[in-house]
Amino acid sequence: MSEISQRPKHGGNLNWAAAIADCSTDMILDFSASINPLGPPQSAIAAIQDSLTSLSSYPDPQYHQLRSILAQWHDLPKDWFLPGNGSAELLTWACWELAHQEKVVLLTPAFSDYQRGLQAFSANVEQHSLMERGEFSFSLFPLSTSSRGKRGLLLNNPHNPTGKLWSIDEILPLLDCFEVVVIDEAFMDFLLPSQQQSLLGYIQDFPHLIILRSLTKFYSLPGLRLGYAIAHPDRLQRWQKMRDPWCVNVLAAAAGEAVLGDRAFQRQTWDWLTPARDFLYRSLKALPGLDPVMGAANFLLVKSQYSCSQLQLQLLKHDKILIRDCLSFPELGDRYFRIAVRSAPENQRLVQALSLVIKT
Repeated sequence: MSEISQRPKHGGNLNWAAAIADCSTDMILDFSASINPLGPPQSAIAAIQDSLTSLSSYPDPQYHQLRSILAQWHDLPKDWFLPGNGSAELLTWACWELAHQEKVVLLTPAFSDYQRGLQAFSANVEQHSLMERGEFSFSLFPLSTSSRGKRGLLLNNPHNPTGKLWSIDEILPLLDCFEVVVIDEAFMDFLLPSQQQSLLGYIQDFPHLIILRSLTKFYSLPGLRLGYAIAHPDRLQRWQKMRDPWCVNVLAAAAGEAVLGDRAFQRQTWDWLTPARDFLYRSLKALPGLDPVMGAANFLLVKSQYSCSQLQLQLLKHDKILIRDCLSFPELGDRYFRIAVRSAPENQRLVQALSLVIKT
């Protein structure tokens, strides 16, 4: 099987990358997965260590403690929260809800797991492209004027893979146009609280609204798998009855309880991201043939005059650097790649490697 045919659909596949680079996985500098490079925070490590004695017991299937802390963090009643085995597990249940509608409106390019979840329940998907004549158009107005009937909407904010952040005022009118609205806010934590455009403040006013959040990206805990849904308690109780009884293990729950109160780590992340992202954007913009899209999250989408699948292979073989190709996004194909924002020295290493690969 060729290198191309084995390409992963998600970022962070270090085994595939190491095979291409002919090295161990710990030698790969991973720009393909949008994970906070500052973590995991020590608060999470300490909580995991303190919870090792709990491994001989089943988790609390109601996750009372974690839900109570989430409730305090977001100033909402705890029965509006449901922890999950990463936001991916909860996305599956959200797609189950959406699939009951006559149509599900999906903005594209879209995270590939959206199609997975919707296809699993045979949803009738109506795609709306953000691209017009090869350029991005971020207006949400066409969604409100598309086909009528019992419709659902699946939207992520900030958007993956562009990083576009829609304002609350842009999204709110859509809530009156759909029977079920799912907003994936997996990257919202990367914005300063004053900059966030979350619909959490409106969740109790719209029973048909579902919000998904991730704790693995901001707190660098993808191996633990932890996320949560915020929705009407009746809906969450229905999910709880259908899913496995212990979706979140005791170590993940303990880590989640600890990091939500880690104000120092949150501030450190916000202080790191903006200058690091701005440097990466400016540096990539200065390279011939590359045109990055400025976004609000911890990653950048980059338009390229060169084959991105070939750039990816060259960076792996020459520099042991992994970038995310966009072949799993049909609208983007081989002329876009996505990179996470990492530490200043790592970002500089990527820029230098790209400049040399482009020249060859």
